[in-house]
Amino acid sequence: MLEKILLAKPRGFCAGVERAVEIVERLLQQFGPPVYVKHEIVHNRFVVDDFKNRGVVFLENPADAPEGAVMVFSAHGVSRAVRQSAQARGQKIFDATCPLVTKVHAEILRHRRNNREVVMIGHRGHPEVEGALGQADNGIHLVENENDIQNLHIARPDRVSFVTQTTLSVDDTARLVNLLREKFPAVAAPRKEDICYATQNRQDAVKRLADESDMVLVVGSPESSNSNRLREVALARGAPARLIDRAENARAEWLQNARTVGVTAGASAPESLVNEVVEWLRRAAPDAEVREMDGIEETVVFAVPRALAKNHAP
Repeated sequence: MLEKILLAKPRGFCAGVERAVEIVERLLQQFGPPVYVKHEIVHNRFVVDDFKNRGVVFLENPADAPEGAVMVFSAHGVSRAVRQSAQARGQKIFDATCPLVTKVHAEILRHRRNNREVVMIGHRGHPEVEGALGQADNGIHLVENENDIQNLHIARPDRVSFVTQTTLSVDDTARLVNLLREKFPAVAAPRKEDICYATQNRQDAVKRLADESDMVLVVGSPESSNSNRLREVALARGAPARLIDRAENARAEWLQNARTVGVTAGASAPESLVNEVVEWLRRAAPDAEVREMDGIEETVVFAVPRALAKNHAP
């Protein structure tokens, strides 16, 4: 029978997601609907559906929005071609790209200006990766696994650098970086690690959580890379783990033989959804202890664009 509910710390929204959501909120206040967003602002169905109900339109091609429309680039970042398309249509552009993703874009541009080829470690098709690859017309290579690295050809092995998607598994990425260095000893690393502080902190926290739990529930959407990585990290530590959008997706049979259930949330999942899951667990076990584990207190804040800050002070 369930006796204890453990909450990971930190969990849920990171500074980049908070900034992106706040940008859309302020644009709705300032301009009213419709506000157009390239891709989902963040990968969470609850957040996206709430914005849709309030007049936000999510699309993949800025050309599908009217000329002069309010256009937001999502937290995942966009390619140069997408940016140029929006500019060509005279759209009012507000960039909600996470600053840590923008850092990766800047690294790619710097390397290409210095005639260095770039290897990006990431998941093919993910919008963050598509936006990063779109910063350069050539000289950039995507690798997802060991086979990709084995088959990688670099014209000048002495002139190669690597970058990474910000939401990858820390441990898996370290393994691929080691393989890259074995094949290309001169490969240059980022000046500062690309995997974001929030991804690292949440993965470290879920390791501690999994070690003390009979089962782990990860609150997050299937499209969320960092949420999927949390589930994988928990599984790798030997704890059965489930990824759920919200409490209504949970199943009572999962609690069989579970005395301690750990709960965490991806960086794009709001705390309200975590609270829903805790309440669901407490209904199943009213006497269960609820305890937040010790962990890092995150204090990072990313400012909204200056134009919005002027018109709507926090």
